[in-house]
Amino acid sequence: MRPLRSGILLHITSLPGGHGIGDLGPAARRQVDWMQRAGLDAWQVLPMTPIGEGNSPYSGRSAFAMEPLLLSLDDLHADGLLARASVRRDKALETGGTKYAAARRFKSTRIRTAFDTFVAKRRHRSAPFRRFLATHEHWLADWCDDQPGDANEHAFVQFMLDRQWDRLHSYAAERGVGFIGDVPIFVHADSTDVRKRPELFRLDRNGDPSVVTGVPPDDYCANGQLWGHPHYHWATHKRQHFSWWIDRFRLAISRFDAIRVDHFIGFVRLYEVASDAKTARHGVWRRTPGRLLLEVLQQKLGDLPLIAEDLGEVTPAVHTLRDDFNLPGMRIVQWGFFGDHSNDLPVNHPSRCVCYPGTHDNDTIRGWYRSLPRQAKARFNAITGCERAADAAMSMITLCMSSPAECCIIPMQDILNLGSAARMNRPGTPRGNWTWRMSSHAPISIARSLRPTVDHRSRMLPRQ
Repeated sequence: MRPLRSGILLHITSLPGGHGIGDLGPAARRQVDWMQRAGLDAWQVLPMTPIGEGNSPYSGRSAFAMEPLLLSLDDLHADGLLARASVRRDKALETGGTKYAAARRFKSTRIRTAFDTFVAKRRHRSAPFRRFLATHEHWLADWCDDQPGDANEHAFVQFMLDRQWDRLHSYAAERGVGFIGDVPIFVHADSTDVRKRPELFRLDRNGDPSVVTGVPPDDYCANGQLWGHPHYHWATHKRQHFSWWIDRFRLAISRFDAIRVDHFIGFVRLYEVASDAKTARHGVWRRTPGRLLLEVLQQKLGDLPLIAEDLGEVTPAVHTLRDDFNLPGMRIVQWGFFGDHSNDLPVNHPSRCVCYPGTHDNDTIRGWYRSLPRQAKARFNAITGCERAADAAMSMITLCMSSPAECCIIPMQDILNLGSAARMNRPGTPRGNWTWRMSSHAPISIARSLRPTVDHRSRMLPRQ
């Protein structure tokens, strides 16, 4: 994998468009074009698996399938499967945040029409479609069988998603842009994986989780975060030589140039809470066979292009595991202006890490700056030279780009200098998240202001 130096954090659903949600079509390619002009070479996305409870991409309904709403109707038209009239922009869906329910209503009938045309043109008998079915049979059959309606239509959707993603990935690669994916450590209790492979999870006799996942209280949430996902039955995974994990990471590696492993600390220990708990305040940590799992993955898949999300209740064992597999960790610069978090300031970053001003779980820089306590704000101003909220985002971006980290990723909201209303997620808040979406004209307006920062970084860290 070639080195990725600097880029953006932007989920596909946040792209603009006239169908209620971002997708893998023209807006994604325009985003790549803008990145090329701005001198950026890394695009990090959130998990692209089927969304679960609260429209969260981290509560996936499958560890393998892709979210059907990401399918581009415009590209289905370009493939001759939809009439032009059926993909015209809907003004009610073009503006504002992501509209999951409305987008699903708008797209579902059109996707069904595209499938009917696909069959009528006998493309379901084509070599590419048959090859896709054979290659992905180990998960595709279960996914299609587990969904309501026509299983063949669900297979068609996954086939077209795979094709559209391959086109976007190739389009980006030709322009020097690589993709960083995101693999959550857990899947949802209502996922196909849990229903079809119950032996892999700790379930009771009714098929419900016997204990659930979460994290203890922290700065984000006084009651902790109760995720509610089932824990793994690690003894079964060992007996099966981690075959489910191998399949999962093999597919992820085929889709992305690098992969952020969400909740990497779970490869050392995981926090479990009683299944009937109302909060995550009371739970216990249990050790996991993460080292053995990573050893098996490395044996089967070669060098692992992973980024370790080594955040949260980190122990020395987490750092040891990360370093033993030569994985870059993460540094969140927002945290560096508080208490004993000075290691998060760029001046203290190791080269083997990825630098972020904040992640999808943090406030935007402009919103963060407005809410800073006086002492932290004074420290930020002294280090960056910032004097007002309107300049905070670019001051932070410039600071992050000065990091010796091998890669720097900036949330798109911060590049656009947006306030707290553009925040993607508020941990511990079950509703109202994952809805921020870009204006269709936003990227072009700020490309010129970003370029000097990227040029500065290019002089510091030349392409290898």
